[in-house]
Amino acid sequence: MAAPASVDPRIVCTPGYDLTFLGLERLHPFDGRKASRAWRAARRRLGAALDQRTLRPTLPLTREQLLAVHTPAYLDQLRSPAYVAQVLELPIVARLPSFIIDWRLLRPMRLGAQGTRLAAEAALRGGLAYNLAGGYHHAGRDQGQGFCCYADVHLTLAALRQTGALAADDRVLILDLDAHQGNGHERLAQADPQVFIADVYNQDIFPGDWAARRRIDLDRPVRSGTGDDAYLRLLRRLLPEVTAAGPFRLAFYIAGTDVAAEDPLGGMALSGDALRTRDRLVLTALLAAGTAVTMLAGGGYGPHSYLHLADSLSYVVETWGRGRGELGPGPGQGVSMRSG
Repeated sequence: MAAPASVDPRIVCTPGYDLTFLGLERLHPFDGRKASRAWRAARRRLGAALDQRTLRPTLPLTREQLLAVHTPAYLDQLRSPAYVAQVLELPIVARLPSFIIDWRLLRPMRLGAQGTRLAAEAALRGGLAYNLAGGYHHAGRDQGQGFCCYADVHLTLAALRQTGALAADDRVLILDLDAHQGNGHERLAQADPQVFIADVYNQDIFPGDWAARRRIDLDRPVRSGTGDDAYLRLLRRLLPEVTAAGPFRLAFYIAGTDVAAEDPLGGMALSGDALRTRDRLVLTALLAAGTAVTMLAGGGYGPHSYLHLADSLSYVVETWGRGRGELGPGPGQGVSMRSG
């Protein structure tokens, strides 16, 4: 199907997303620089076309904004180096001063969560936006885990509903194709009937949250080693079910690259070609159904993750961009239109 005429994609990225501190980030398989590395790799391919479509968030979410979803006690707990070390699965972080942890690790994540809000606002205006951070789908109301500290999707929903960008009866889709089950947003959506969740994940790995699984509307677990053919067959069956459950005003598509064969944590066996096909199938189906789509980077680990992210980003701009004029940022969000 052809892209709707209204699609005018935006990319959300800033060097402020980078998680770096004296090389400590190399102790975890997560590439703390993957967003900026992916943007630069795509820039070499796309040139000025990417500059013109990039939004750069400059202000991270504030404590007041975080309190729309998270409890005060949890936000206070994030001041504990020992607790943050547990969430990030980096024991050495427990030895760092809390101000360093906040500056070099937590602030970039709050900026990434702001990027999800900016991307959703841009998607509602232009049909499609891609935040090269976000998709922190293990974070809950009162806890973090799995390298996820802030529940960016639900923080964005709270903000959009508060401003009226989403009406109270607007239905929202979370399509989670990260290799890991999105237990954080599943728990957060327990009392939110306007949120519809479809989740395809490796059931053999973290988090194995059976209680959260009960909230998934279309629950599609797969096994370790699932490769291209089986995965794409499943996806081709799933997407008509997803669109039939609509209409949806907005979708959050968590496009984790940790399903790639070389990923050290995802346990799946997808090729780069399959990742490109996945994105094509998802975006074609959702945009043709008239759903505004916010893509989120989600998980992706190891040295090759940024290359898959760059490939996905290039696909979005080359395929769905139609050379329209730039969209202005929403009011008061701390954003510039300079290149990432």
